[in-house]
Amino acid sequence: MPAPDTSGRAPKHASELNDVYDLLDAIRLRPGMWVRGGSLLHLDSMLMGYRIALNPHGVGEDWPFWSPGNPGSFTDWLWRRLGRHSSLGWAAEIEREAQAADQPAMDLFFSLFDEYRAEHGQTVR
Repeated sequence: MPAPDTSGRAPKHASELNDVYDLLDAIRLRPGMWVRGGSLLHLDSMLMGYRIALNPHGVGEDWPFWSPGNPGSFTDWLWRRLGRHSSLGWAAEIEREAQAADQPAMDLFFSLFDEYRAEHGQTVR
């Protein structure tokens, strides 16, 4: 499991989360509470459910995941960053990278996601 967050940020209640970035910030603070076993495949499934739940409610939201061919998406950025493409998806590839580097996959995901956000001019919270 990733090391506990020591930033001093207090977790928000689920009703206070405004977008996927708030959700990911909550997950970063308490990954063991949100994602079983620290598995990025479970995180990917959770994010897919989150996105699907937005559709019936007509909620438009900046969405960095699952945008095939969108050069601004996290997935396309990750393929460029890793120098390869994979049909397995971002979660499986980051888990492979983490295993090879002998580090927690969740830590590597947040490190890469922060890098992605910084390169796209988004404030990393």
